Amino acid sequence: MRDDFFTSYLHYTRNNEVPTFFHRWSAIAGLGALLGRNYSLRFGHQTLQPNIYCMLLGSPGTRKSTAIKIMKSLLVQSGYEHLAADKSTKEKFLLDLSGAQYDDKGKLIRDVLAENIFGDAEDESTAPPREMFIAADEFNDFFGNGNIEFISLLGTLWDYEGVYKNRIKNGISVSIPHPTVSILGGNTPTGFALAFPSEILGQGFFSRILLIYGESSGKKIAFPVPPTIDETNAILRQLANIRMNAIGLCSLEPSAEKLLTKIYTSWKGIDDVRFESYSNRRFTHLLKLCLIHSASRQIQDTQGNVSTKQVITEQDVIYANTVLVHTERFMPRALGEFGKSKHSDVSHKIMQVVEKAEKPLTLQEIYKHIDRDVTVIEVQTLIKNLQVAQKLQSTGTGYLPIKTMAVEFASDEVDFSFLTEEERKLGE
Repeated sequence: MRDDFFTSYLHYTRNNEVPTFFHRWSAIAGLGALLGRNYSLRFGHQTLQPNIYCMLLGSPGTRKSTAIKIMKSLLVQSGYEHLAADKSTKEKFLLDLSGAQYDDKGKLIRDVLAENIFGDAEDESTAPPREMFIAADEFNDFFGNGNIEFISLLGTLWDYEGVYKNRIKNGISVSIPHPTVSILGGNTPTGFALAFPSEILGQGFFSRILLIYGESSGKKIAFPVPPTIDETNAILRQLANIRMNAIGLCSLEPSAEKLLTKIYTSWKGIDDVRFESYSNRRFTHLLKLCLIHSASRQIQDTQGNVSTKQVITEQDVIYANTVLVHTERFMPRALGEFGKSKHSDVSHKIMQVVEKAEKPLTLQEIYKHIDRDVTVIEVQTLIKNLQVAQKLQSTGTGYLPIKTMAVEFASDEVDFSFLTEEERKLGE
């Protein structure tokens, strides 16, 4: 078993009902935010940062909020201070990210102490980078519904280099040096459709966010056992060690670079036209994950000191690619019927009903759940469409979902032993 932060974290969070995959991605996003711009990788003319945009998506009751809150709490305990407000607007978010403060009349409140430390407020070349981690377990509360301008802004900031400038309301201008934004959100497919209009499928933001699908873990724990103080302190020490040691530019081992080239040239894409734009940034997502997984690896010397070697190894690439491949397998399911048709929400509800059923459901049994949304004639059409799309199958006595077969990958590109048994069984 690999000795890394994620192994420790999944053990630390084992005593609750949260799907393990949600815990894993909460840790990935949180660790990426913690690293910020301190740990990076040169990529052509760019410098890649380990910030991640991801959204935990599942039906109500899949414990998305619990997963996010645990990681968020640990970051706060570790001393991380760059958390976004629970609710914001585009303008307020930019002001918070800039670190500037304004009075009621829109006049900049100068921080003389900060200017003495970092230099004049106008000297952007010496200003420190600005970071923000959006950890929103109810993402629509933070974001609102259908906020296209905010969506576009977050898409722009995902991989922004230099000084971002924007004039917001009341004539206030913000200047944000080297902004670095990370997102860990929680949502249901229905909530996602409310927050994001279907037009985002063709926009840059959609190619930058990873959709993390989760199902109920099946655990029933009436009284979860809280971690001990020693267990919490051990996790916090790991976070502190990573933050202290993962600093500067990371390099690639020759074998890692060779494997990444092979993965890049051989990847065939996601078999869903809605993810066409994602394909263009898949490799960047993988490199970000490689950065995070290299930082998570714990190296202990003979004196017991823990450090992080600033290099991406072949094993880091395999680990990161395995997590990404497993995520991509379920991204279409996480998205549900979003963006497909005017009754896409009803089609998604049909799929949810049949997937939860323990036996084939008849048309009448399905219709009981959606009778207020569509007519009997319309539901017959929707079921036929789902059959043609190979989502549903008829057994003669009712309807069952068609499970997606796993895509085969070269043995040197993935190693599913990095995942837990629960994660490997996801979707079965």
